[in-house]
Amino acid sequence: MPAENSPPRPLTVVWFKRDLRLHDHAPLSQAAQAGTVLPLYVIEPEYWALPDVSYRQWRFWAGAIADLQQQIATLGGQLCLRSGAVVDVLSQLRADYGPFDLVAHQETGNAWTFARDNAVRDWCHRNGADFTEHQQHGIWRGAALDRNRWAKRWDAMMAAPLTPIPSDIDWARVTSDALPDAAALGLTDDGIVAMQSPGLAAARATLDSFLHDRGAPYQKAMSSPVSGETACSRLSPHLMAGSISMREVYQATLARQSAVAALPKADRGTWPSAMKSFVGRLHWHCHFMQKLEAEPEIEWLPMARIYEGLRPTPTDSSLLSAFEEGRTGYPFVDACMRYLRATGWINFRMRAMLMSFASYNLWLPWQQSGTVLARLFTDYEPGIHWPQSQMQSGETGINAVRIYSPVKQGYDQDPTGVFTRQWVPELAHLTGKALQDPWTLDALPKGYPARIVDHQQTAREAKQRIYGLRRTAEARSQSAAIFEKHGSRKPRDLRTRRKVAHTDD
Repeated sequence: MPAENSPPRPLTVVWFKRDLRLHDHAPLSQAAQAGTVLPLYVIEPEYWALPDVSYRQWRFWAGAIADLQQQIATLGGQLCLRSGAVVDVLSQLRADYGPFDLVAHQETGNAWTFARDNAVRDWCHRNGADFTEHQQHGIWRGAALDRNRWAKRWDAMMAAPLTPIPSDIDWARVTSDALPDAAALGLTDDGIVAMQSPGLAAARATLDSFLHDRGAPYQKAMSSPVSGETACSRLSPHLMAGSISMREVYQATLARQSAVAALPKADRGTWPSAMKSFVGRLHWHCHFMQKLEAEPEIEWLPMARIYEGLRPTPTDSSLLSAFEEGRTGYPFVDACMRYLRATGWINFRMRAMLMSFASYNLWLPWQQSGTVLARLFTDYEPGIHWPQSQMQSGETGINAVRIYSPVKQGYDQDPTGVFTRQWVPELAHLTGKALQDPWTLDALPKGYPARIVDHQQTAREAKQRIYGLRRTAEARSQSAAIFEKHGSRKPRDLRTRRKVAHTDD
């Protein structure tokens, strides 16, 4: 702390966004070295009124914000919590505390946060405030992006030393608003029953249990919602809120890999394959976010513009409603949707299946069904969700067309039927084949709806429509340009990249 009679030190506002932590936080380190630190989090009511956010997300965010408040209080400071538009809050802070510089992490969010960040940059320029944005994930902006070197640069960034918490922070004395409840933001209970605990301690406990206990069967168990609930890392909401950094997760995983490799071969079990698979998925996390960072329009436009308007907005909302409510007449799809509605999470393969079903079998625009899923995901990460929504809908122009059979997925991922029976209790008395295709029975079980489409017929029709465009010269031309901008640079046979995934998957 500065001496009592020393001149005022320069003030730097640390604007917390998707980085609710103090450890491995470069903006905080920069601010502490420069002078007095004012830690700021702005609750933005306009953001919480958007169609892709929800009550369950706010509940997790509120817990993570409260945890950050406690971390700062432990170090003798106070988080300045304000509500409103960020530029209005910055103007008020300038009036209250005088000139300051602003530091933050880069954010790859939805279109609304992109526009808000631009407004903040304009405000800083008009008011003579330096605004420094630090890289948080392995994501590069503008001219700094080089897809051919992306993987190596990602590895180098993640291997860099973690930024320690500054040892002696000169905190600004601030006033703070109270953390609002959901109702104050216009959010109503959306039916979530079980939710992961937010905050740093929960994030590190989740990471530790995955790396040393739950994660052994990860490579094979992650595909099923039955085993994936415990075998998956479950770090996604913590990474979304930034309670723990990607670099900390990556380095802990590499340390665990090294420890496993040092064990006698007979004692390693399935850990080597589990850790290798997980490292690959940490790369994927940033690989997909890089797509949205490089082209923000893909939140609402297909990467391959030739597919624009392929799926018109339906005038009848019944298909979307049945999908959202888990009443499609396909037991495994309905079980997955009901589980997601109750928990805010489901494993990646089932997310892909749900999106595939909505896009190919129901022929819904991915912008509509994607918004439904975004609201249901506690761990909603726009940079992953929207590129994935397009990928599972066949509109990227560079990825395989993968149409999942909802019946076969039920057989494969829930072979005993325990998951389906739990979440679709109307069918709890059924056994064998009838559990996943009850329409073959003489009469449907009471209370369970008839299937809303024929999955085999709609899959055939979807392939005809998609490939009618995909095989055109214009589609191939667009595909080459898209791969140059967004494609993974892992060596692969182009024929494999274009391979069709048929409906028996």
